[in-house]
Amino acid sequence: MRRIIKTTKAPSAIGPYSQAIEVNNMLFVSGQIPFVPETMTLVSDDIKNQTRQSLNNVKAIIEEAGFTLKDVVKVTVFLKDMNDFTSMNEVYGEFFNEFKPARAAVEVSRLPKDVKVEIEAICVKV
Repeated sequence: MRRIIKTTKAPSAIGPYSQAIEVNNMLFVSGQIPFVPETMTLVSDDIKNQTRQSLNNVKAIIEEAGFTLKDVVKVTVFLKDMNDFTSMNEVYGEFFNEFKPARAAVEVSRLPKDVKVEIEAICVKV
C-alpha cells in the first residue's frame, strides 16, 4: 500500500514532491524547511527558531499520517553551517529526549530558500 500524506499544518511542497509517502508501515517525510505553514515565510533568521519550526513541520506531517515522534527511526539534518550544530542539537533534544532515533547531520553548501536547516525523517510502526 502506498499513500501520499498532505497536511496544511506544514508548508506545502514547493516542488514536484509530496510532504510524505507511507508505504506499508513506513513513513518517509520529505525535508522540511523552517517555513510557517500559514504564511509560507521563514520563521526567523535564528538557527534555534529555524530548527524548532522545521521539527514542528516534520511532527505535523508525522501526526497527519497517524504516526508519532516515537515512531521515528532515522533523521537527517542538513545544516548550512556546521557551527550551528550545538544550537540545532539543543532544540533537537527537546523533540527527541526520551527516544533517540538514528541521525546524521551534514553541512551543505546551500538549502532551498537559503534557510539554515532542513530536516527529513523516516518512521516505522512496529
